[in-house]
Amino acid sequence: MFLYIDPGTGSMLFTILISIFGAAFYLVRTLFVKLKFVFTGGKKVDKSKDRLPFVIYSDDKRYWNIFKPICDEFIKRGKSVVYYTSSEDDPALNYNPEFIKAEFIGDGNKAFERLNVLNAAVVLSTTPSLDVFGWKRSDSVLWYVHIPHMANDITTYRMFGLDHYDAILLSGEYQKRQIRKLEELRKLPAKEIELVGIPYMDVMKARVEKAGKPEAHTRTVLLAPSWGKSGILSKFGERAIDALLATGYKIIIRPHPQSFKSEKEMLDRLMAKYPDSDKISWNRDTDNFEVLRNSDILISDFSGVIFDFTLIFDKPVIYADTSFDKSPYDAWWLDEELWTFEILPEMGLKLTEEGLSNIKELIDKCIEDPSFKAGRDKARSETWVHEGEGAVRTADYLFAKYDDLMAAEEEKKRKEEAEYAALLEKKKKKAEKKAAKKAKKAGNPEKPEEQTINQDKQ
Repeated sequence: MFLYIDPGTGSMLFTILISIFGAAFYLVRTLFVKLKFVFTGGKKVDKSKDRLPFVIYSDDKRYWNIFKPICDEFIKRGKSVVYYTSSEDDPALNYNPEFIKAEFIGDGNKAFERLNVLNAAVVLSTTPSLDVFGWKRSDSVLWYVHIPHMANDITTYRMFGLDHYDAILLSGEYQKRQIRKLEELRKLPAKEIELVGIPYMDVMKARVEKAGKPEAHTRTVLLAPSWGKSGILSKFGERAIDALLATGYKIIIRPHPQSFKSEKEMLDRLMAKYPDSDKISWNRDTDNFEVLRNSDILISDFSGVIFDFTLIFDKPVIYADTSFDKSPYDAWWLDEELWTFEILPEMGLKLTEEGLSNIKELIDKCIEDPSFKAGRDKARSETWVHEGEGAVRTADYLFAKYDDLMAAEEEKKRKEEAEYAALLEKKKKKAEKKAAKKAKKAGNPEKPEEQTINQDKQ
């Protein structure tokens, strides 16, 4: 036990090690650029010539619901945006090519190779860990903006996930407080934080109102856990599924998309043991609207889908007691309970391992007890500001930031031109002084200008 390192410290040490290698790489690259500057006669490359005004990067097609409302706002305003995606079948690739210039750039390191040399003014993404692992800040990008893909705690990203963004678009004051505390603890410069709301939830709510109530059906339970060792399927596995099947209700299981990558062996085993039938089904729809709409209750853990279900569809939730391990996440740094776990008891009932045996009673109570609606209303007010205005406010921020950046670039360029002109004047005077000194030493009383004129005449 002498060499034991707790998970939080281990994660920090690993990230620090990666950062050291990254810093060394960029030091070498910076030296190369400076040498190139010298050997090309000190001519500065004008990066603004080929700069893209706006770029959106999506590492998976499932985030199209996040970006589509924002893209629609670009279209409404007659603005174009370059949309890079790491999914070959991303819906963005076939969506309004007049304004949305979508391109598949590969995934993983292949995508990062492109992003790391990107020349753009403003980059918007849901992808965390910028400048932590493979995705590095490009020297030619002026501003990186993060928009979350969930409506709850901003500290449930993997550690250091948002440290190197310039701005974050949030939906609740408590999220802003969490970011500020992390910045204080890590001695980071303050990011720009704009409370814009949640564009994708605005769209889903409008869809709910348009679609109306679903048709009468058998009571349906949706099990939609997060991924990782703290998720329901990792913690409870077959016991949870067996208990749900024993209720006689229709069961839909919708694993987190990352589970199919990081927990494939476990899912393959469960899906083989519980194949699709009239009692149970596995859902992998890219758009989760219909499965949420047609479910009467959600069972989850700390997944952001809890708030999609409860706040948009105004339906009850059962949340699992999975003893959430904060060590891999930014939440580990904060000596406070996650907002999610503070609000959940007001929105629904907790499912413990012992409670699996009476899960049917829990389901029935949550659906039939009206007291949980007050908790949902409270959560909505705390984590969904500017309801219905998310896309408009996001676009407003992006366009205003672009204008500010361009104004700053023009001012910088004007100063550089003035400095360059002053440098040339200084060089000219120095050359004249040197020529005068040389002429005097040679015994020629002519001024440098007269000497030049006489030489031209000859």
